[in-house]
Amino acid sequence: MLEPVMFTGGVYKHDLVIEMIEDLGGYVLQKNVTQSEIILLLLVPSEDMKSLQALVKELRGELVRAPLAGTEVAVITPTLAIHHLPHLACDIAEYLRRNGTKTNMIGLSRGVGREIAQINEYEVDLVNEHDAAVFIFGNFVDCIRKKESLYRNIDVPVVVTGGPEIPKEELPYAFEYVSAVGRIAHRARKASELGMLDRIVSAVGRALDQTREEIAKDPLTTSPPRVMDAVREQVPEVEYSFSPLPIALNLNGIRVKLPYGQFKDRVRDVTFDEGVSLGEIATISPSRMKEYILVRIRPSSETGFVF
Repeated sequence: MLEPVMFTGGVYKHDLVIEMIEDLGGYVLQKNVTQSEIILLLLVPSEDMKSLQALVKELRGELVRAPLAGTEVAVITPTLAIHHLPHLACDIAEYLRRNGTKTNMIGLSRGVGREIAQINEYEVDLVNEHDAAVFIFGNFVDCIRKKESLYRNIDVPVVVTGGPEIPKEELPYAFEYVSAVGRIAHRARKASELGMLDRIVSAVGRALDQTREEIAKDPLTTSPPRVMDAVREQVPEVEYSFSPLPIALNLNGIRVKLPYGQFKDRVRDVTFDEGVSLGEIATISPSRMKEYILVRIRPSSETGFVF
């Protein structure tokens, strides 16, 4: 099983970490260089973690578990109106991004009103393409309870945020509820506010770990990072996509940000060293996001093998 971790250290000799990851059969998901420091998001085989830790200690770097790495999270507000989209929504999305995930902000088209708030089929399908969802609500207990209808039919784990304390039992369709958030009309800068963001990150991390455990019971035929590398190598047009992240990684597949109608066959025909094509082990369908290509890897129980 691949373990998500984050390496932080000096630029000097960081290539030794990258070489070890490649030799161990892991993956480098992201590389950020800031002057003399470098941050690497990595997927490492769990049985080889001690070898990596020894190298990181020798380089005087830091290695921490990053459960959000290699995932995509939807940050959802009832609407894009000013009273539903305060600074906090941007802070949550940015803080999740700093901890390794890819975030997409979604404002519902009919989320206004405690009694009449709705989520349509298109929005449900769009949220379900992510690995987890964070719903940002306000300060009123009754409003938060009534708006559970917005995420009741969502398949991915949902973390709900709000101002008041509400027992988890009163929100049965939420994976977790994070209180003391509510509406904040300024950027989160205080220690207590940053602690609140840390609690949201921890809740999302637990939700993603639960998904990983469920996938481990019936492993995917191959790993999403391997599919990502194969698509990048055999469909070079993806590197010319105007998107800042041409291939978005999920726990059960990838989203290729190329037009579905034009490139679906090219993606389906991507082949691996074992002689298997991507179309044989994955479902290729149009994404709800801008008609991109959505790849969902089938589990071993359907294909009968793992490679």
